[in-house]
Order: sequence, then structure tokens, then C-alpha cells
Amino acid sequence: MSVVAQELPSFEEQTAEDVLGWALGEFHPRIGISASFQAESMVIIDLATKIRPDVRIFTLDTGRLPQETHELIDQVRHRYDIKIDVHVPDTARVQAMVRQHGMNLFTRHQTLRMLCCHIRKVEPLRRALEGLDAWVAGLRREHAANRAGTPKVMIDNEHGGIVKINPLADWTRDQVWDYIRTNKVPYNALYDRGYTSIGCEPCTRATAPGEDERAGRWWWEESGGLKECGLHEQMPHERFDQELEWIDETTK
Repeated sequence: MSVVAQELPSFEEQTAEDVLGWALGEFHPRIGISASFQAESMVIIDLATKIRPDVRIFTLDTGRLPQETHELIDQVRHRYDIKIDVHVPDTARVQAMVRQHGMNLFTRHQTLRMLCCHIRKVEPLRRALEGLDAWVAGLRREHAANRAGTPKVMIDNEHGGIVKINPLADWTRDQVWDYIRTNKVPYNALYDRGYTSIGCEPCTRATAPGEDERAGRWWWEESGGLKECGLHEQMPHERFDQELEWIDETTK
């Protein structure tokens, strides 16, 4: 790989377009855009397809996404004339988890919620990143306190030391929506109903004015807790290691 960790800070002064242009030129075709189809993903898709129309785009379908997200995915396919790779959880592992803990296990305890996120999101992401040298995500520093230090380009040690690009790291929410409106970029209809962050249907609600953008995620959990699923920040696996071991044994 031609990029080393010492060089990464130099990207902090670059625009989102410059960072994406560099990344797509440096790593194509072994780079993928991870699309959650939230507002940030839509900005990145719009920017990236202008630079490289054949860019690889993938998404994680957990099996619990809102219908509005599926509708947007179809809209994006036609609008940009692109293919989208869809990665889903391992069926046997989901069945084992649900058989043991029920369909809505995530509401009972944070540990079970982390387990559900791990099976439905983290494991499919690992498969999606296989064979890639870099991936692009829509993280912004303004999202939450634990994302305040997000660099625009970084080494992702959680996924084998590949490069992770966060071109919108320094964008504000207003900048994201200004871009969407100016460029007539399609977006998830749930935003018009008060949602500020969109994940799985049962784990996301609309937020009230003044609430943190991610306050609608897993809102039943203790206030001030980490609003993460494990895709971008390592979760304490030891809390559900025994559950994973049981699932491993069950699905051999």
C-alpha cells in the first residue's frame, strides 16, 4: 500500500471533493463506498459518481431496515445508473440468535443489542471489506462527542489496516443539507418526519428539537451511553463473547 500513517494528517486541509478524488484515484478498483443511505451517504455517492461513475458502492441490509430506506436504494440505482452490492447477515446466525433471545432482544439489555448489531452489521461489513484496500464512510465530527476526533483519512486497524476515508468529517449538518438541496440529491423520506439519524426500523425514532442527532438511536438505553453499533467504534465484545461462542457452535 502506498499510503502510510505518517502521511495521513496532510489530508485534514483538503476538501471533501479533493479527498474523494485522491482516494478513488489511489485505490480504484480496490475501494468501496459504504452506504447507509443517510444524508451523508447521499452526498458522498453524488460526489463520488461525478468523479468515478463506476465506483463500487455497497450497503448492509440488516433485515430490519425501514421501507423508506429500501425505496431510496431503488431510487439511487436508477438516478445514478449504478449497481449496489447488498451484504446481508448470515441467515443461520440470525436464526440462532433469534431462537435463543427472541426477535426484539435488543430492547431487553444493551449487551443483547450489541450482539444483534454484531450479527446483523459488523459481520456483514467484514465480508464487504474483504479484498479492499480502502473504504469510504459518512462519519462527521458533529455527530456525537465520541466522533469529534474523526480524521478525514485513517488507518483502520479494526479491519486489517486498510485505509478508511471520512471525507465529510469536518462538515456540519447544515452543509450536508445545503449540498443535498442545491444539487437536488435524493434523500430518505424519514428526514421529513423528524428523523436526524436513520438505522434499523425498530431501533430508530424521530428526535425533538435540540436533541443530539443520534438521540433517536436505541433511545431506551441509559442516557449518555455510547450510541454506536460497532461499525465505526469497537464495542466491548467480552460482554457478549459467550453468546457469540454459542452461536458459533450452533451454526457449525
